[in-house]
Amino acid sequence: MENRESVFAVTGASCGIGNACATFLAKKGSKVYGFCRSPSSYVRKADEFFELLPMDQTDQASVTKAAEKFLATTGRIDVLVACAGSGLAGAVEEVDMNEARALVDVDFFGTLRVIKAFLPKMREASSGKIIIVGALEGLVAAPFQGIYSAAQSALESISLSLRMEMAPFGVEVGILELGSFRTEFGQRRITAASASSISSVYKKGFENALGVVERDEAVGIEPLVAVREIQAMLASRHLPARRSVGRLSRRLLTFSRRWRSTAALERRLRMYYRLG
Repeated sequence: MENRESVFAVTGASCGIGNACATFLAKKGSKVYGFCRSPSSYVRKADEFFELLPMDQTDQASVTKAAEKFLATTGRIDVLVACAGSGLAGAVEEVDMNEARALVDVDFFGTLRVIKAFLPKMREASSGKIIIVGALEGLVAAPFQGIYSAAQSALESISLSLRMEMAPFGVEVGILELGSFRTEFGQRRITAASASSISSVYKKGFENALGVVERDEAVGIEPLVAVREIQAMLASRHLPARRSVGRLSRRLLTFSRRWRSTAALERRLRMYYRLG
């Protein structure tokens, strides 16, 4: 992988994939700085040998301050792993616009703010790697997760565009698409306020689809599997444009879009999410 002198920045380092990634890399001897909203209220585990700095990626001033402090301390950045994100469940019609904006501000614009804060330093150094941790929903949208899927799809697009733009400057960009993992992500997922209404015409479909998602998360893969995929991406001679990791059944369902007709894929997805 990277040598012992490599300097990493990992967002979303207080929980889930971000925490597993920062912990793993620090144990391997890299200099790792993790970011989360409120480090002062976070109880560190005994094996977390990484620095933890405050950053709210929905706040431009907070992102700028965190990046400046990081670079003033380290003088450089070798790898940025953007893990921070949130989820939102609800029918597209019923999701409030404020709920939608908040989700996109975290998952897409928040990730973009962080990347833009570190990109100039990488470009000037003519080196650096950026891994965006996204989701398989960015490739095939999930019912009742339309806003979340849209934000993940946007990450797919920005990753490819940025990859081409930065290639002449020696900066590599890739995206890791995650399936279901056993993390706190599901517990932190926001449910649209209207989704719990007994009068919602979407209530049965919503409950069925979300039940499938929660079932998949309950038997999901351990975070370390995703971390080892990140390790493999970084160990490659050239950073892959994209990799996916998750249970084979979910990955096959997602990538079957390549050979299934749209109608056939939709039928399979409706069956998978118990929509009849």
